[in-house]
Amino acid sequence: MENVLRPLIVVGGSVVLTLAVGWLVDRMLRTADSRRPDTPLWGLLRRCRIPLQLVLCTAMLRATYRSAKILPDHEAGLGQILTLVLIATSAWLIVRIATAIVDSTYSRYASTNGTRDPARVRRVRTQVTLIQRVVTAIVAVIAVSAMLLTFPAMRTVGASLLASAGILGIVAGVAAQSTLGNLFAGFQIAFGDMVRLGDTVVVDGEWGVVEEITLTFLAVRTWDERRITMPVSYFTGKPFENWSRGGIQMTGTVFFHLDHSAPVVLMRERMQDILRDCAAWDGRDWSLAVTDTTPSTIQVRAVVTAKDADDIWTVRCAVREQMIAWLYENHPYALPRIATAPAELPRPAEIPKPSEISHPDADHPDTGRG
Repeated sequence: MENVLRPLIVVGGSVVLTLAVGWLVDRMLRTADSRRPDTPLWGLLRRCRIPLQLVLCTAMLRATYRSAKILPDHEAGLGQILTLVLIATSAWLIVRIATAIVDSTYSRYASTNGTRDPARVRRVRTQVTLIQRVVTAIVAVIAVSAMLLTFPAMRTVGASLLASAGILGIVAGVAAQSTLGNLFAGFQIAFGDMVRLGDTVVVDGEWGVVEEITLTFLAVRTWDERRITMPVSYFTGKPFENWSRGGIQMTGTVFFHLDHSAPVVLMRERMQDILRDCAAWDGRDWSLAVTDTTPSTIQVRAVVTAKDADDIWTVRCAVREQMIAWLYENHPYALPRIATAPAELPRPAEIPKPSEISHPDADHPDTGRG
């Protein structure tokens, strides 16, 4: 009877104590979060409740399973399993805590500086995202290594691996040159402020917004909802356009090819009315001027401004569409004309005969002679 009750008491007691500690910690974090609403750390740490309970339960079972005689015929295997679970849950708990701290720091920074310097907030967000990925990768590698070293055979192999680490490092560096290049390029992008999450960029002729940045690749969401995935080394080795660099405000142009008789002065008045009714125009600046001329047309350039790339596209389309419609309805003569009348050929009597065409040397008989 004792062989049955002791394992049940140990397992049940571990589970009950784990649930009680988890409930108490969650209650304390909830109280701290309600008292300090300006600090999101306590609310974020509540996500760590499940991994904390698993760590506590596994640790207690790992420490008492021998004395409790739980599965005495399989003590070695049970101890190995509990050790592996303890390492895995500890790594999970560490990642959750680090993520909560980093997210809390970023949230406070974004709430304080989000309205004053949005570009810097995007830069910090990019760095925070990569820091989280680096921390997760490091913890995962350490956890896997620790789990492998719990096996006696792997400890013997580990000594040999450490002895040949130099050769393996050289081989790995040559074999994974591209991967390591992308890895270091990811750090350069994150801390060199080359491109940030939310930036509007043009790569390979495609316009889009940076949606995701990892240690190895970067994803750009185009205007038509496509995703372009590119290695981060592309942005460190090739030129690209970053429309959000130094601010997201933009200036756009609209070109009109019109007849020489186009009413430019009236077009300026009409453009002012169009912009006044366009919600996407930010009101900073606008202009309209004749920038070029050809024998048949003139080139009129309209300049508009907007707060970002999306609005500048809307303003340009509105100006182009409404200006052309206004010209067509009120000044159709200003639209470019194409000459379609047939050419008038000379009459047969007016065409000179070959015998009537005088030779250039006819008046100089000695030209060309010795």
